[in-house]
Amino acid sequence: MAALTLRPVNPDVRSVHGPDGAHLGYLKRIGAVWKFKAIGFDAAGQVIPGGGPLTDKHNTPFAAPDAAEVSAKLNVTPLG
Repeated sequence: MAALTLRPVNPDVRSVHGPDGAHLGYLKRIGAVWKFKAIGFDAAGQVIPGGGPLTDKHNTPFAAPDAAEVSAKLNVTPLG
């Protein structure tokens, strides 16, 4: 089982969630490429684009929105 889950937002966007359900960012289709867009939150709960625990993976490209591939490429390991 993949560590990350992808939830459809629209045909060109998937929200990316960690094993604990935390929202970590989005996969956005830009042309033919899917790119990971990291997000984080400040103490007041405001969104920090490009922030969060996967900020160093911001703009990582993917061929398709596949949870196993995204988990592997973003170096997120499965639980258990």
